[in-house]
Amino acid sequence: MILMSRPLSTLALTALFVLPAFPLAASAQAQHAHVHGQIKLDVVVEGPTVVIEMGSPLDNFVGFERAPRTDAEKKAVDDAVAQLRAADHLFKIDPTANCKLGPVTLRSAALGMGKPDAGAAEGHADLDATFAFNCTNAAAAKFIDIDLFNAFKGPRQIDAQIASPQGQFKRTLKRPATRLTWTK
Repeated sequence: MILMSRPLSTLALTALFVLPAFPLAASAQAQHAHVHGQIKLDVVVEGPTVVIEMGSPLDNFVGFERAPRTDAEKKAVDDAVAQLRAADHLFKIDPTANCKLGPVTLRSAALGMGKPDAGAAEGHADLDATFAFNCTNAAAAKFIDIDLFNAFKGPRQIDAQIASPQGQFKRTLKRPATRLTWTK
């Protein structure tokens, strides 16, 4: 859950805006699709914020899908978590929006972050994240430069759904592409 210094009514409006925008995402999440090499992003540009919801097999970030067992695996997890928490280096929002990184929430039961997912198959752990950016002109954003392919070896494709003042869009980035754009 993201807690921002915004009135509840704005959060409620965001939920109303996001839910109709992503009916396929809700369906896919209910089925809990797990595709190695693939990252799913939901991007919402609303009011003074840009929020990025990410879902991915844990393997994309650390090379395995379970709790770390060795010192090397623990270091891989620590490094990946540090990189994801520094999300402003991974997601560079269009400078015209003037965004600063806000709350970052990471969830992975295998890493002890969050509750276990009852629907997750053994040996197929995920890492989910929410990255919130506070902006002075979020509506002006037309792209995000995404550095996940350079930062991590596992991802090969990013499937994104975007809800913005310009409309709703679906985009796919394949390695080595890095710019996620949305315009009509």
